[in-house]
Amino acid sequence: MRLIIRYFFKGVHAIVGPILLTVDWLTTPRGIKRSPDEQQRIDKHTKNLVMYQFFTCPFCIKTRRAIKRLSLNIETRDALGHAPSRQQLLEGGGVIQVPCLRITTEDDGVEWLYESNEIIKYLEESLLKGVGDKS
Repeated sequence: MRLIIRYFFKGVHAIVGPILLTVDWLTTPRGIKRSPDEQQRIDKHTKNLVMYQFFTCPFCIKTRRAIKRLSLNIETRDALGHAPSRQQLLEGGGVIQVPCLRITTEDDGVEWLYESNEIIKYLEESLLKGVGDKS
């Protein structure tokens, strides 16, 4: 019975995934226009961020859209198709759950943030802090 359920959901994923990606592509949000100096400050703030994702995961798509809308340059890693990224996610975060944002702090500590809404909230708050910080 488990095998039937597994293949059923794989079939649903095979159908729904491309539809989600197409809708995402057709409705891609425009990014924020910033001055080069301001964008450089934002990039400096986001250089220590990595998002682990599955390409067709709806919550990952939601998070990527927020990243695009905020014009953030954040490295993304495929935790489904790239075994080393999957292993990093498991070892560092303790669970294979996406989206997951790895945050390297100024003191070289690492924090793992799960849940798309929490990640988006963190990015929006960090963005405001990063823009206000002129150093």
